[in-house]
Amino acid sequence: MNLNLTGKTAVVCGSTQGIGWAAAQELASMGARIVLVARDEEKLKACIPQLDANHNQQHTYLLADFAHPQSVEEAIQHFAAHDHAHILVNNTGGPAPGPAIDAHIDDFRKAFNAHLVCNQILAQALVPGMKKSGYGRIINVISTSVKQPLPNLGVSNTIRGAVANWSKTLAMELGQFNITVNNVLPGATQTGRLEQIIQNKATKMGSSASDVAHEMANEVPMKRLAEPQEIANAIAFLASPAASYINGVNVPVDGGRTLCL
Repeated sequence: MNLNLTGKTAVVCGSTQGIGWAAAQELASMGARIVLVARDEEKLKACIPQLDANHNQQHTYLLADFAHPQSVEEAIQHFAAHDHAHILVNNTGGPAPGPAIDAHIDDFRKAFNAHLVCNQILAQALVPGMKKSGYGRIINVISTSVKQPLPNLGVSNTIRGAVANWSKTLAMELGQFNITVNNVLPGATQTGRLEQIIQNKATKMGSSASDVAHEMANEVPMKRLAEPQEIANAIAFLASPAASYINGVNVPVDGGRTLCL
């Protein structure tokens, strides 16, 4: 099985922590040159030397804030003007929890911009280079909510579904160019985002965060939460030559929690 990414460049978003950082580390270990994308320059600078460079990669970063699509566009257009990428990992923090009916219209607009609009900006800038190189992988880190909406995540459920359909559409359009587009759907994963969700739920229930986390783990057939590295492994496989004929799919990495097929 060919998992070698030597000579490939991967743009990884939200990559200074959580799933994005784990994905960047795994892709680097497989030989890819990494372009980290995040909004905190100090964290970006600190992460670069921690990436595997055993294949003589020259890792770098782009400074961009997904709350402001224009900053993402400026950063990626500058990159694409003199460089190209073979792999794009779209990943950014999810919207705040809460029922859909209580969400302000601006909450939907902000989430739409941060996820779908920014994904489109990045894809449009990088796909021409993928076409020229004859190798492209677009991997969107979304949520199992695209298969089964999750309680109290109204805005997230809505926007994640839109991203999944955008991805499926791109998969149909770009497959002929040897560019695959797939979605990784993490379940409950031990990240800062999950800590916020757990704390919010604990506050509403008048319970402890540890009790909520334990209850959440018990909803998973494997009786535990995921580690970011476990999600990164799925991302890395889809980015590799071994996944050359996997296109347009949603891959839940959730320990079996999602009940639908």
